[in-house]
Order: sequence, then C-alpha cells, then structure tokens
Amino acid sequence: MNKIAKQLVAIFVGMMFFVGSVVAQNGPAPQAPAPEGQPVAAVGCPFSAASLNIVPTEVCYLPGLEAFVVVDSTDCAVDLLIRDADSMCRIGRFTTDIYQGRHDLKNIVRPKSVSVLDGKIIVLASSQKDSSFIAVLNMNPNEEGQFEVLSTVGFHSNAYAFSANHVADEIIVVGKNPVGYDIHILDISKGLENVASKTDFHYHVPMQSERILSSDPHGFGLAVVAICVVFVALICIWLIMMLFSSIIRKSTEKKAGQPAAAKSPSIGAIASGVDGEVYAAIAAAIYAYEQDLHDEEDTIITIQKVERAWTPWNAKFYNMNHYFSNR
Repeated sequence: MNKIAKQLVAIFVGMMFFVGSVVAQNGPAPQAPAPEGQPVAAVGCPFSAASLNIVPTEVCYLPGLEAFVVVDSTDCAVDLLIRDADSMCRIGRFTTDIYQGRHDLKNIVRPKSVSVLDGKIIVLASSQKDSSFIAVLNMNPNEEGQFEVLSTVGFHSNAYAFSANHVADEIIVVGKNPVGYDIHILDISKGLENVASKTDFHYHVPMQSERILSSDPHGFGLAVVAICVVFVALICIWLIMMLFSSIIRKSTEKKAGQPAAAKSPSIGAIASGVDGEVYAAIAAAIYAYEQDLHDEEDTIITIQKVERAWTPWNAKFYNMNHYFSNR
C-alpha cells in the first residue's frame, strides 16, 4: 500500500512540473519598454498629463449666486435652486425625458451628472440601454421656467459621468457596455455653444475564457490541470476512506473486547468433521416434527346462495316517458 501511495505522489509531482512549464511557455508576451525620457503612463495616451477624477455629480454649488444645480431623478429633470430666506426656491428646470404613461422604463433617459462651466450648465443624461447625450444649457431660464438648450451631442453608450479638461478644451464622458467601457471625448475649443464629438474609445474587458485562451491556445495546460485535479480528488478520497476504515476497525475491536483475529470459530469449522448422513437424518427429523404439528382438516366446500331484495334504483321502467301511456 505504501508503494502505491509513493507512485501516485510521484505522478502528481511530475504533472505539476509539466503544467508549470506549459504555462510559462504560453504566458503573455512582455511589453516593450517605453522610450527614454517619456513616462510609461503617457505612451500612446491622447490625454493631457493632468489626471482627472471622473465621478458623477448630482449637486453643483454656485457660491456667487448662492444657488444649487440639482439632479431630480424622479422627474427626470435638472433644477436650479436659489436661496430664499430659510428655504430654497426653484427658478429653472430642464427635463431630460417625459416618462408619464410609458412602460419602456429601460429607454427613459434620466440625468446622471451636472456641472457648471463658463456660466453654463452641462447635463449628462443616459438610459439603462445604450442612449446618452450631453446638453449645454443657458443659465437664464425663460418665462416658463425652462432652460434653453444651446447645444447637444448624443452617443450610443450607457454614460454615467463626465469631466471637463480645460487644458485640452475637451469634455471626457465615461460610459459602460455589456463587454467593457466606453470613453467619449467632446471638443469644446469653439465654445460650449458648438460642442462636437471628437473621439470615441471602446475598451473590451477580457473574460476569463479569453484570458485562458490567450495563455493556453491549444488547451493542453487546461487538460493537464483538469486531470491533476481529478487525481488529487481521488487520492484525497482514498486517504479519507483509509482513515475512516482504520478508525471504525479500532472502535469495533474496542467494543467487542477482543481483537478481530481472535473471534470464535465458525459453525462450519466445528461441523467440518461430521458426515453428510448425519445432516440428512437431522433434516428428516425436523421435517417429520413439523408435519405432526398440523391438524387434519376436512376439505368440505359449502356454497350458500344469498337472496337479495329487489330495489328499483336501476329499473328501466322509471326511465321511460309516460306521456304516451297516459294519453
């Protein structure tokens, strides 16, 4: 038994070394170093060196006016609130979508983030699917309390945040899709009234299957790993069964009060020297004894006829139509 266990362990160690060599050979290729005098993060990056913290903003404070630009997700609108004594008064509103009476909730465009730049309100609105837009609003509402839309840019993405890059005159919009992320760059060099789409980037997040395919294109490593897992599971089960069997054997011997090898001899061992005629005589005696135990009974069959009373529940007479008889 110990020899078999040593052989299994040796086979498992050999498989593990083979898997390690396969993974090392099929691993991802090393990336080329960046040119001298240029940081690694800036290689091939079209953005400026300054980092931007792109997070959704639902409230924007205007200290000069003591006002707030607030996102109202319930009514799908953006409100401009101004301080009035101890309360706030709404002086303007921009509605991104009218949702009353609609059943396609995933297509409703709701505001996600707001910002104020150069005296204008920038609103990002998006639906749960792949429809979003950036709108630039005039700060002064009209007589009906609605903001005038100066410019708007739409794109196919589930966007949720944006940030303005003043150095490059750009607005960076960040979104997501079922397989990765979307980054949209808007050009504001001609003013916020003329916002235009500049560049779109799409990043595909590799799934686990794609990562395994890139590191092991032929599947040899995955097959070896699966076989090793099966063998390890079998070895563990074998060890557990051996441990349990030894524990059960010891507990049984302890309860019996004597070792398993010192059991009482079997009946066949005692009667091994008895002839077959003795067994036949014993069987005949037992059969005769069982036959004497039964009483003699008369085999008489009695047949008794049972008379049943007449009942009219199924009489056909009551099913007939009596109209013609009475007539």
